Amino acid sequence: MPDISSDRSAATPPPRTSVWLGFVAFAAVIFAQTFSILTSPADRDMGHLQKIMYVHVPAAWMTFLAFLVVFVYSMRYLWKQNENDDLLAASAAEVGAVFNGLTLMLGMIWGRPAWGVWWVWDARLTSTLVLFLIFVGYLALRAFVDDSVQRAKWSAAVGAIGAINVPIVYMSVKWWRTLHQPQSSPGTLDPAYTLGLRLNAIALLLVLIYFIRKRYEIARLERAIEDFAQAAAMGGK
Repeated sequence: MPDISSDRSAATPPPRTSVWLGFVAFAAVIFAQTFSILTSPADRDMGHLQKIMYVHVPAAWMTFLAFLVVFVYSMRYLWKQNENDDLLAASAAEVGAVFNGLTLMLGMIWGRPAWGVWWVWDARLTSTLVLFLIFVGYLALRAFVDDSVQRAKWSAAVGAIGAINVPIVYMSVKWWRTLHQPQSSPGTLDPAYTLGLRLNAIALLLVLIYFIRKRYEIARLERAIEDFAQAAAMGGK
């Protein structure tokens, strides 16, 4: 039998405090959504369609934060060659892709009645789609490269370079003429909508942290199993 004592710390699940974080995160989402929907008035122009903002805008913010995590830990991996940095960057990329896709989907639902079409090749929409494709490309690269060291290096390079698109997405409504409205923030909103937006942003931030943490825990277990399988195949003792 192969000796996996050196991998035992990686194979042992971390304390399950993240379970409580999950309960808190999703309870916060339910509370924030209920509060914002019940307390905010219908918008003068868009009516109750405006309430998509309470998920769409925070989801976009979480996309940016997820890619920031990918960038930071990709750079840390290139610097220190620490496997855990690679796994954390990859975990953030998976979660970021989900939030990026949610942002695009809700934007299309919002845009159909607001602009009369589901999609336009607007600078904000197009750059957000490019960001999503970078996330998908990053994950596809990891899926098709078998060597763990090469996978980590190439992924870190893609993650670091791909982060360049984040400020492009954010500034697109200022740099080019677009159909998309300027960035939404508590400072640009009517006070009737501000608290709801803040609560939903905090709730989705907790969800982002919980998802990244859980995916990272799973990634460590997957890597431990992969190492064990390789050792067994080589007849390690």
